[in-house]
Amino acid sequence: MIPNEDTSPTPRLIIGTRGSELALVQATATEGALAAMFPDLERVRNVIKTTGDRRTDVSLNEVAKAEGIFDKGVFIKELEQALDSGEIDLAVHSLKDLPTVLEPRFVLAAVLRRAPIRDVLVTRGAASLAELPEGARVGTSSVRRARQLEWLRPDLTIVDLRGNVPTRLRKLAEDDTYDAILLAEAGLVRLDFLPESQSAPSEPVANMPGLVAVRLPEDEFFPAAGQGAIGLETRASDAPSRVFAEAIGHRETWLRVTAEREFLRLLDAGCHTPVGVYSSLHGDRIHLSARVFPESGGAPRTATVECPADEPLAAALTLYQSLS
Repeated sequence: MIPNEDTSPTPRLIIGTRGSELALVQATATEGALAAMFPDLERVRNVIKTTGDRRTDVSLNEVAKAEGIFDKGVFIKELEQALDSGEIDLAVHSLKDLPTVLEPRFVLAAVLRRAPIRDVLVTRGAASLAELPEGARVGTSSVRRARQLEWLRPDLTIVDLRGNVPTRLRKLAEDDTYDAILLAEAGLVRLDFLPESQSAPSEPVANMPGLVAVRLPEDEFFPAAGQGAIGLETRASDAPSRVFAEAIGHRETWLRVTAEREFLRLLDAGCHTPVGVYSSLHGDRIHLSARVFPESGGAPRTATVECPADEPLAAALTLYQSLS
């Protein structure tokens, strides 16, 4: 043996991800951040098919009922099983898919820098929500999006829409079932269907001739808690993996999503509770806004609060109390 030769094993991290195009882009971003911070770290990707990926024939609510799992579990169940078994060390999620309360053996270790948070209306030509004709059929699988649409445009028809982002765009382009669909801006940007910076009130969708996109302002059409953020989940007992995740985390995003997710926890809200919530940082202050629809129907309650930026839990509690 060569004197003073370093014989310590190369650190290794197994990264679990769903197999959709968007999920793989998010996994690549995670791996790139790890490579930049830890060049000697061996990174192994494990693609895992989740219940939500397998069951695209029915609504998410029906999938959850059929599988006997809570609604958000349809996109995380198998990834958490892989964490449990040691098959993976770190799970990469679209944060809005992750429940606000995890089992004690798991932890949300970090979040990456957030992408744009807005919802986007994609149409065959209408340049705004107001331009959609009466009775237009709008595709979405989100109760939050559906309720806001029904409130803003009660004349529209909501049609269930499943599939990954490219599949949903193709359904709009090729299928007369839909006149428009709603998607998250983050996914469209990450998959290069839209540029990160908005260029016009309505914009062409790249590689989808005939489709145009309208980014809906978050203070008019409230996004989901955690929308646009990538969450990194580890075993609570796995300190090394948690250290790797925390090292690539983004603090400002963490403060914002902590406030948003805590508000949902206080509200006891899940995937099928129609609530939109978003935050922004202004200097040393965090602004948190929510729009909550009664489950029995009717107009929503809306409120905005402001607190010190380093007190996201207090911001969530203040907002919750203002709407109680």
